[in-house]
Amino acid sequence: MTPPPARWKLPLALAAALAAGGLAGAWLGHAALGVAVVAVAEVVALLSRNGHPARSIMPGQAPSPLQHDRFMTRSRRLASSLRDLRSAAGSLPDAVVLMDDDQRVRWFNHAAERLLGLRRPQDRGVRLHERLLGTALAAWLQDGAREPLNDIPAPGRPDGHLNATLLAFGRGQRLLIARDISDLARLEQVRRDFVANVSHELRTPLTVIHGYLELLDPEDVPELAPVLGEMRTQSKRMGQIVEDLLTLSRLETQERITEERVPMAPLLATLRKEAEALSQGRHRISVESTAAADLLGSPKELHSALSNLVSNAVRYTPTGGEISIRWRREPGGAVYSVADTGYGIPAAHLARLTERFYRVSSSRSRESGGTGLGLSIVKHVLNLHQARLTIDSAPGRGSTFACHFGSERLLEPGNGEEI
Repeated sequence: MTPPPARWKLPLALAAALAAGGLAGAWLGHAALGVAVVAVAEVVALLSRNGHPARSIMPGQAPSPLQHDRFMTRSRRLASSLRDLRSAAGSLPDAVVLMDDDQRVRWFNHAAERLLGLRRPQDRGVRLHERLLGTALAAWLQDGAREPLNDIPAPGRPDGHLNATLLAFGRGQRLLIARDISDLARLEQVRRDFVANVSHELRTPLTVIHGYLELLDPEDVPELAPVLGEMRTQSKRMGQIVEDLLTLSRLETQERITEERVPMAPLLATLRKEAEALSQGRHRISVESTAAADLLGSPKELHSALSNLVSNAVRYTPTGGEISIRWRREPGGAVYSVADTGYGIPAAHLARLTERFYRVSSSRSRESGGTGLGLSIVKHVLNLHQARLTIDSAPGRGSTFACHFGSERLLEPGNGEEI
């Protein structure tokens, strides 16, 4: 089949990218994408049905007037569809940049000018990461852009925020899609401010209520003893929720942490004592440390996160169960893990466990006294330490929560108390 004319190569390349790259409408979520996809479908249908007039003409035979008219009609329809496709792609509210394997810009839409700061015609043919040098997007592109990039500053808008993904298609072709999430980022900031302000305002009245409840002696009014006991418990729980919300709000707005040595031997000893105090002899608790390394980070934040995993294991493990705390080496760093023989968690819930207030079982969480914020705090603390949380669990075989730290966070062990 004869190759398409040169003027069609770019629209056809974009059509292939939109179709083969999956530009899943769910990712973009705009009506304009629907127009582009319809145009792609029409182009593909035309190409598959009509092809080139040479297919219906014998070698050495000139096309008949009827064949020529049919071909011209099909060509006009194809050209119209390609124009529609290019117009739809150009009108997308998300930035679309078509590049070659060397990340040289071949084409971009109007949104790329607004969001990425690209200009016509001078930016055609330039390497995108060189054009955007010094931005988070350029660093991501130079690093291979293997995973989608979330919530970064827009190079073309000082107050803008983007999500970006890079799709590969054809022979060495790349398609960059950057979605404007500025409105979502503003709404998220409003939510954070609201939670922080409400939590701060609730702290004082809750402290007063809890103080008065402590002054009341159940022995003075025996008939109200159960009521006072429940009020004290719930007042304390509400106070803990407020404190956790304030901690979470602080972590979400915190960009850096103190860089101090965190001796792991005494920290593990402290975690064991806390687990034993919370367990009250109901569980078998063991600690294993073979990493021979300390951590670089914030002692307060790390203790909060690692202790949270231990307290969760104690709360959700039935009497007679086992809890194992381990600190060991792994390729590229070290891992702190807490394994239990508790109820276990169905796979459908694992991805959402670090969301605020997400509960696998509401009744069980209330019985254990949890606030539903612990794992969200753990995730944010680990993010500040460039670490990650993994969860391995299944109903009936317990759970293992592991914090993976990179080698850049490991230090030679200092003087510390032996476990």
